[in-house]
Amino acid sequence: MLHVVGRAGGTALTAIIYERGEDAPSFRGAPDEDAPYVLLCDEFYEVESGGSTFEINETTIRIAFETPIPRGFETKDQALSGAKDHIRTQFARIGVSEVDVEFETEKRQA
Repeated sequence: MLHVVGRAGGTALTAIIYERGEDAPSFRGAPDEDAPYVLLCDEFYEVESGGSTFEINETTIRIAFETPIPRGFETKDQALSGAKDHIRTQFARIGVSEVDVEFETEKRQA
């Protein structure tokens, strides 16, 4: 599996890409089990109350998490691009500019 880590605003978000031959989680809404690459990553947004507190750019905010929606991809490049786009979107939802997100990708054992 690949971990795509996006760092910005003093925190990080990790997307997991399950590769060919690895068993991606299966649950309602999961992509076609025949997809060679499956992306799974948290989704969140800022809330006024409740949620969890996080420090972003030295400011405390509250965020609520949505159920992650797995996405299937045909190629590794598509999956990596999809992971980075998704992470940028999550940071943008809490006011962090997408140009401030720095990425690293690492291979891990399933």
